[in-house]
Order: sequence, then C-alpha cells, then structure tokens
Amino acid sequence: MAKAVPPRTQVVVAAFDLDGTLTNGGSVFDWLRAICGTKRTYEATLRLGPALAMAALKGGKAADMTKEDLFSELLRGRDLEEVQAISKRYAAKHVATALRTDTKARLDYHVAAGHHTVIVSASPELYVNEVAGLLGVHGSVATKLAVDAQAKLTGRYEGKNCRGSEKFSRVTTWMRSQGLLGSSEQTPLLWAYGNSRGDSRLLEAADHGVSCARLGQFSRLRGYPTLAEIVAAPVVAPTP
Repeated sequence: MAKAVPPRTQVVVAAFDLDGTLTNGGSVFDWLRAICGTKRTYEATLRLGPALAMAALKGGKAADMTKEDLFSELLRGRDLEEVQAISKRYAAKHVATALRTDTKARLDYHVAAGHHTVIVSASPELYVNEVAGLLGVHGSVATKLAVDAQAKLTGRYEGKNCRGSEKFSRVTTWMRSQGLLGSSEQTPLLWAYGNSRGDSRLLEAADHGVSCARLGQFSRLRGYPTLAEIVAAPVVAPTP
C-alpha cells in the first residue's frame, strides 16, 4: 500500500516500468524480429519453447537464464553499430504505436511538476534508452548486453537482468549518480509504476507504489492502488 508522505522537504522521483506499464504488452520479441527476422526468431523461440514456458511459470533466476539463452542464440556475433541503428528505428515505431495513453498522461504529470523521471526495464537498454529519449524523461536503466572487443554482441548480459530486486538497486544507483540521493536528509520521495511481479520489489520499496496491471484481482500487484485510483484521488506529493 502507499506509504504516508514523510515530513521532510524532498525532490520527487517517478520510476516507470516499460513493457505493459508505459506500453501495451511486451517488446523484446518484436525487437528481436526487427534484428533477426521473423523466421529465425520464431525458430529460436520454438527450440527454447519448453524452457521459456517453464521460465514464465517459475520466474526468478530461471526466467533470467532462459531469456539470456534466447539472446545468445539470436544476437551472438551481431554488429553493435547495426543493432543500435535497428534499435533506434524500432524504438520510434514502438513509441508511435504501443504507448498506453493513461500511463503516458501520468508520466506527463510528473514531468510537468518538475519531478525526476526514469524508465526502469528488464528489456535491453539498446532500445529502452531510445524510448526514454523520445519520451523526454531524465534517464533510463535497463538490461545491458555484453559486447566483445570486436564490437560484436555476445548475447549475454553485462551485469544482471534488470528485474525484481535489481530494478530497485539500479534505480537507487541512478538516483545517486544524479545527485538525488545522499544522506538521510537527502532522500527523494519515490513513486514507482509497474504491472507485473518483476516490479513488485520496486513498488514495495517506493513511498508510493502504483499498479498499472490490467488483471484486477488476479494481478500480483493487487495490494497496491491502481493507476485509475491514484489519478482519481491523487496523493499530494511535495514539489522539488
């Protein structure tokens, strides 16, 4: 549940998940199709089908590892510069066609209020960073893919998949890098918006966790106020 606003003057940070929160549905599969083609992407997905299905049920480390296996099969040896160019085009198309108007309106509210906004996503930063730039937010944190000495993707992660507790850790690191987080007297008021169990740790740690899920009582985030509830009766947060 949303926590009471602490009695201190603070800056405000608003962290938004991407897939299913700011946009409708996922993005990774379509991004892979844009890079590798539909046929090859489907073939790789079918080969990993049982593992992908099990990972979807289990979540956690199994999901991280299986996603990395898919990336490795499809992206290993791909030229970084080429993938960056495709990712830029993909991001523009994705923003143009997949944005959720309700969550985008909430993002615009935070931007207009002068709050610090950041996208935090388990999707690859190769296009998440591009999406962040198109939406005019202050920053983004996402899953980083490793690159070898020849500027080729290895298909493996550099660091961890940006999901679960890693999301909160990375947002904390981002706030510190922006000079927003220091001593106990300099702690931002954090709003967090997500739609799935991968966002639960971030919402739990936030001063105001908001569920953007569309599953109602079946959502893993059903204990948090919904976006519609927050918009209808907003909690007044201090301005910077």
